[in-house]
Parts: sequence; structure tokens; C-alpha cells
Amino acid sequence: MIEPQPLVAMIHAVPAAQRIAEEAFARNFSQAAVWNVLDDRLLDDARGAGGLTGALRRRMLRLIGHVMDGGARALLLTCSSYGEVVDTARALWDVPVLKSDEAMFKAALSGPYRRVAVVASTPPAVPAAVAQLKALVPSLRPDRALDIVTALSEEAAAADDAEAAARHLAAALHAAGGAEVDAVLLAQYSLTPARDALSALLGVPVLDGAGAAARELRVLLAPEGQSVPAAVVAS
Repeated sequence: MIEPQPLVAMIHAVPAAQRIAEEAFARNFSQAAVWNVLDDRLLDDARGAGGLTGALRRRMLRLIGHVMDGGARALLLTCSSYGEVVDTARALWDVPVLKSDEAMFKAALSGPYRRVAVVASTPPAVPAAVAQLKALVPSLRPDRALDIVTALSEEAAAADDAEAAARHLAAALHAAGGAEVDAVLLAQYSLTPARDALSALLGVPVLDGAGAAARELRVLLAPEGQSVPAAVVAS
């Protein structure tokens, strides 16, 4: 058995990420007690500075220190722009600390997929996601090739509902020559509501960062020697 309500902290830069992450944990790791910390200036300040500065890195580390001092058993940083700070946090605190999409990329690389698509609705998200995915290949999949297709649909960001967003993403993927893929990876938390509709349109699994993170932490926080049901790991 997992300990009653292990405390999982999540640090967000936008309110939408908080809602999506909470829903993912409710589906995949309902035993967790979720602690949300929101700093809605993180992205604007990083953009204004032209990227992460020493001051911004220290600010994120203070936020991480705050939740660690509060007893967090694990942390999910939902803002991909600050993902590099996770490497420092792992050296400072001995609890699981996950980057926003890290678990999704690991799941894709450990799966049977030979050709995957990375889809997004904002241009910067595509190269950032592909770079992270490729960086994990040597350690997680050194002996199997992975073909990566990318598709961008800015129309999906302005869609009225999840089904419309899914149609825009599917159209962009077909236009990019990615109709024949084994799985699709959502490069942004904001696209998570379109996951099921997109999977139905394409007929392949669609992976999202928040859900994958919840499942990975569900496994990591299980006491040693306790098994985790396969349905929880693979769903």
C-alpha cells in the first residue's frame, strides 16, 4: 500500500497548468495530497530577461525549498521553461523532482513505439520538446532507433473546445506527413484536454506530460517491495 496521502508539490507558472495537473493526479494518483504553488510572473519575467537569469534560477530554487521545508515527498515542476533548475534541485534534495514532460518522454522511449509525433500549438514548444526527447535517447533507448515527426497548429490554441483543438492538431499532423505514427506526444499541458479526442481521430495512443508524471510518482512513492497495478502504470 502507498502511504496515506503522500504530499506531492507542484510549482506552476500559469493557472491552467495547475488545473490540468490536478485533474491528471485525480485520475492517475488519487492517493496523493496535492500542494499547488503558483508564481504567475515566472514566464513574463523570463521572457523580459531573454531567458533564465541567475536571479530567476535562485527564485525558483527558493520556491522549491519552500515546498521541501513544508514536507513535500515529491515535486513536479510544470513550467518547462525552468526545467534546467530541476538538475540543481536533485542535487540539493533527496526526493523525486520531475520536469514537466520528463515522464512522458521516458514513457515514449520505453514503449514499443518506432515513430512518434510531437505536436504543439505554440512554435517554441516544438524544438524544446524534441530536444528533451532526443537528449534521453542515448540513456534510455541506445539500441533502437526512434523516428520523430513534428506538427504545429496555432489554430489549436484558439479552438473553442477540445474536439476542435484535436481536429486542428490532426490536420497539422497529416499535413506534416505524420499520419503513420505509433504514438503522439503533447508538447504542452494546455493541449491535454484534447488528448482523448485526438487519440480517437488518429487511432493511436496520445501521451500527456501531467498524466505521465502522476503515474511515475505513483510508482516512485510506493514503498519498497510493494507492487503497483499494471493498469496504473500503463493507463
